[in-house]
Amino acid sequence: MEMTEFKELRERVILVGVQQVAGDDTEESVRELGELADTAGAEVVGQVIQRRENIHPGTYIGKGKIDEVRQLMWELDATGIICDDELSPAQMNNLQQELDCKVMDRTLLILDIFARHAVSREGKIQVELAQLRYRAARLAGLGNSLSRLGGGIGTRGPGEKKLEMDRRMIRTRISHLKKELEEVIRHRELIRSQRRKTEQKIVALVGYTSVGKSAIFRTLTGADVLEDAKLFATLDTTTRGIRISGSQEILLTDTVGFIRKLPHHLVDAFKSTLEEVCCADILVHVVDSASVQMEAQMHVVYETLRDLEADKKPVITVFNKQDLLLLEEKHGFRDYRAEQSISGSAHTGEGMEELRQAISDLLRAQKIYIERLYSYDKAGLIQLIRKKGELLEEKYQEDGIFVRAYVPESIYMSV
Repeated sequence: MEMTEFKELRERVILVGVQQVAGDDTEESVRELGELADTAGAEVVGQVIQRRENIHPGTYIGKGKIDEVRQLMWELDATGIICDDELSPAQMNNLQQELDCKVMDRTLLILDIFARHAVSREGKIQVELAQLRYRAARLAGLGNSLSRLGGGIGTRGPGEKKLEMDRRMIRTRISHLKKELEEVIRHRELIRSQRRKTEQKIVALVGYTSVGKSAIFRTLTGADVLEDAKLFATLDTTTRGIRISGSQEILLTDTVGFIRKLPHHLVDAFKSTLEEVCCADILVHVVDSASVQMEAQMHVVYETLRDLEADKKPVITVFNKQDLLLLEEKHGFRDYRAEQSISGSAHTGEGMEELRQAISDLLRAQKIYIERLYSYDKAGLIQLIRKKGELLEEKYQEDGIFVRAYVPESIYMSV
């Protein structure tokens, strides 16, 4: 008997975008939408970009473009479209009616990828919460469109009851998830408070999605974390302790990547994860130096940091993926918003020691240098220095213990 092999059919999609200003980044944004679609498992078979002053309030694109998309779908045997912006409930419903196909938007696509990549309990809760809020907004929109009919066909009977039931179920589930998330946040805050007590320094890797943050994290820590060229390969925050120089130890955190047009309700849903950025002492901004959109991606990162109120923290920028550049392209990479810029590559190890040293120097700049001689009956103070500061030298002499160290301001008067 012959075995039958079942394969999951890939959705064939057409990307749709609206360019409102000539020469803006719409084409690059649509290209990135294609990468998101690929990550989600869809096959991009075509794209349409309309140049118009404003996004059409009812159908996202104009009637002529809808006809063009309909024709293209027939020619390319496409099963759906993905729009490069978040659609209103009305826009999504109208497009579905006009094209008689599956209609998705950028937010729905990102949520699908988040759902695939969430591993931890917190990540899964946050994804489901964001998905339910997205769905609830669309149910609310559907309710408004029905109410405008003023009664009659389509507004009575089981349909309306089903709508109300869906809303109630979503509200109940959102309430339950919020409570679960509060528990996780309390646990995370407890860990953070313990770190603050021990004055452990936290360094967070931030950057656009798919720039190589996880590769740098793995190189510095030796941790077995996923490295993937796909967008949002890393969703859950990972933290490891590492020694960067001498006796100086830090906690290094790998965070979720940023992306353009990330809706605010997604930022809100992932606030507890992104708070790791807010709690960090230093941010290491990882940049893909081989990307033609490097400057635009850096701008998105700094805008997101500003939204998180983390834009005043000291930054070290690492221009990663130097191994992908030609020799003549490796010239003076510089981020003038950062304390230091480093050119390097996680895969070859170039610049990684320089990064360690830069972190060490920045942390030392936040401490006070001391040279002191302690009598032997005060040797316990040296343990405090070792625990909360950086002990450079400890020399036992006849008249006491000579110490050179960097100490935080909080213990300076005590030692």
